[in-house]
Amino acid sequence: MDINDAGTPLDPRWSQAGTSVCGLVEGTRSAAAVAALFVRAGWNSRSSSWEGYEVETAWASFEIDPTERGVLLNGVADPERFDAVAGLLRLLGRPFGLELYDGEGALVREVRA
Repeated sequence: MDINDAGTPLDPRWSQAGTSVCGLVEGTRSAAAVAALFVRAGWNSRSSSWEGYEVETAWASFEIDPTERGVLLNGVADPERFDAVAGLLRLLGRPFGLELYDGEGALVREVRA
């Protein structure tokens, strides 16, 4: 997967906001395919490990890593744009779960598709 640094970097207020997003894309172990989806949407990306990636835009930043169960997403996002992240993941055509937590670790929203 190509690295992309043409997008907008994460706004520092989101890295300090205390909200977090966790997700799992099932049926694939390709973190590159998931990261490429974000790149096509204009996000920045960079390799973070042998098989993992970091993707970010002005309002969200995620680590994307393969696991035995699928591809794990973990990071921060503007809660108002949570549905936009879910919309991108729907484009993969694979089952996924996405969860939004507040600064104290309480589940605020959940999407399963």
